[in-house]
Amino acid sequence: MATVHLRIGDLVWGKLGRYPPWPGKIVSPPKDLKKPSGKKCFFVKFFGTEDHAWIKVEQLKPYHPHKEDMIKINKGKRFQQAVDAVEEFLKKARGREQASHNSAEENSKSNSDDKTKSSSAEARGRKNSTSTLKSSPAGESDDLSPKKRGRPPKDEKELSDPEPSTVHRTMSGTVSGYKWQSNQVKEDPHFHHFLLSQSEKPGSALEPISKRLKIFEEDTGSTSIQAADSTAVNGSITPTDKRIGFLGLGLMGSGIVANLLKMGHIVMVWNRTAEKQLGSLQCDLFIQEGARLGRTPAEVVSTCDVTFSCVSDPKAAKDLVLGPSGVLQGIRPGKCYVEMSTVDPDTVAELSQVITSRGGRFLEAPVSGSQQLSNDGMLVILAAGDRSLYEDCSSCFQAMGKTSFFLGEVGNAAKMMLILNMVHGSFMATIAEGLTLAQVTGQSQTTFLDILSHGQMASTFLDQKCQNVLQGNFKPDYYLKHIQKDLRLAIAMGDSVNHPTPMAAAANEVYKRAKALDQSDNDMSAVYRAYIH
Repeated sequence: MATVHLRIGDLVWGKLGRYPPWPGKIVSPPKDLKKPSGKKCFFVKFFGTEDHAWIKVEQLKPYHPHKEDMIKINKGKRFQQAVDAVEEFLKKARGREQASHNSAEENSKSNSDDKTKSSSAEARGRKNSTSTLKSSPAGESDDLSPKKRGRPPKDEKELSDPEPSTVHRTMSGTVSGYKWQSNQVKEDPHFHHFLLSQSEKPGSALEPISKRLKIFEEDTGSTSIQAADSTAVNGSITPTDKRIGFLGLGLMGSGIVANLLKMGHIVMVWNRTAEKQLGSLQCDLFIQEGARLGRTPAEVVSTCDVTFSCVSDPKAAKDLVLGPSGVLQGIRPGKCYVEMSTVDPDTVAELSQVITSRGGRFLEAPVSGSQQLSNDGMLVILAAGDRSLYEDCSSCFQAMGKTSFFLGEVGNAAKMMLILNMVHGSFMATIAEGLTLAQVTGQSQTTFLDILSHGQMASTFLDQKCQNVLQGNFKPDYYLKHIQKDLRLAIAMGDSVNHPTPMAAAANEVYKRAKALDQSDNDMSAVYRAYIH
């Protein structure tokens, strides 16, 4: 985009990486957020979302002159909602401007009437003054001479409205006449929800915040993290022109592939279980939707630019890369590999080392969610490793998830995912324990759920899992055997740094009992059965 002259308060189209242009407004950044080093950029709040980002000036265009062109090339539902939000903003602004104009006219008329009355009174005053002067001593008339009354006092000038400086005017003034209060963003409870930074180099570290991530390095060289988001353009995805490979068509992988195809990506698939790959209706549907079928992992990797994998555990992940006709045999300089399986940090470090030793690029990107969230394209992606590969995967992450985080060096995403699933699994075990305790003490399980659903713990997860228990429906949305594996790996990670995990250890034992009761391939909510047998 061409360089333009912009200022705080302007409506713009902002382009971020591979994302399509999105309508936004240049606003003042928070005081503790330093501008990225390098090229000039502005802090933009995007319409139709709660996202903010630093955008380089050459990636910005004025809103009104380019509106028609942008609408022609972007047809997504969320994009249209964002444009509607701009128009609603302008409509309200025009209403405020008209109200202000009407008020000004009324004040002007009132002032005019006051001036008429004042002029009459002043004329009478001058007449009386003339009469008084004629009878006053000559010395007393000097202070009232026109020469001394003609220049306003210094204080009078200071009381008048000064011409504000450009910075002051644009921070608290108007956009094409529309008032914008400078504190509006500060009061936004989602203010610290940012898009991925466009600066080539990381800036100074910020206070920790708990949403999505972009990298900042402290003076010590350690890494702190701050929010980044891709949801701004989920409704209008421009698919990458890179060829995408996907290995693993389980509960999560199938939903991911379906969304990649739906959003226009070129995909080749492979599954390690032959009968699932060749015989399943799901795979046939992928082929009908335009996917190609790879014979081996090596063939997929050698054919595609970026290959994703999503398998069950560390052993499966290693076998996929290091085994016969595996990923490593297809890696050559420039080939990209993204490991989406939930594994331990040591495994992901080993995979990164062997991939990069062959000249490949590596990114870990495990996903938080379930089969339903995978089908809906609402996963949360945690990424770490090659930052430029993370950015290259932006359209893929938009297709498969609602949010993606970049956590820094390889291993960080694996650690974070295990911690999340440790909490996840422990919470489910506690809920199951509460449901069974309610039952044996004569309390209604349905009432227990209703009370929880009206309190601070209310969530979709809670409602869904409790309904599974009450209905006796344990069709897998997230395998029980997988959450037990994640608890085991999280406990081992805690042991490696001498950190106690007694709650996770207790929950792990309950899941192990559920597995012994043949619940491995049921949903994680089937841990309930460990308490009733």
